[in-house]
Parts: sequence; structure tokens; C-alpha cells
Amino acid sequence: MDVVRVYRRGVIVLPKSVLERAGIREGMLLTVEARDGEVVLRPLDLWERVWGSGKGSAEEVESELDEEEEAREKRLNPWRR
Repeated sequence: MDVVRVYRRGVIVLPKSVLERAGIREGMLLTVEARDGEVVLRPLDLWERVWGSGKGSAEEVESELDEEEEAREKRLNPWRR
């Protein structure tokens, strides 16, 4: 079992071994859920959202997801252009 520290603003760093076992890579989006006193992280399957959304064309949904990702990047890295 690995132990991690929670830093200011809730930031945690996952150990490399955990990232590798879970198949998590830099830039991936994760869903997070608090369940029965545990925190559960899962990779977000964007293609499932694209094809399962049922609204508009796949291109429109993919564009919307790209915009969400860009907005998230701007929030996380306000000085990055």
C-alpha cells in the first residue's frame, strides 16, 4: 500500500507504480467519486461520451469536449497560452 500526502488545495501526487497499474497517463481526464469513505478515480472515456451522448453529430460533441478540455487547461495553467 502506498501513502500520499494531501497538499494545499487538495492536491495529491499518485505514485508511479499506481499510475502504471491503473494505466493513467499524463493529460488523461479522471472521474472522481467519494463512496463509503473512499475516493475512487476512474479514467474518463471521452469516446463513450461522444458516441453515447445522442445530441448532435459526433463532430459537434467532440468539438464540445475539446472546448471543455481547453477551458480546463486554462483554469489549471492560467499563464500558459
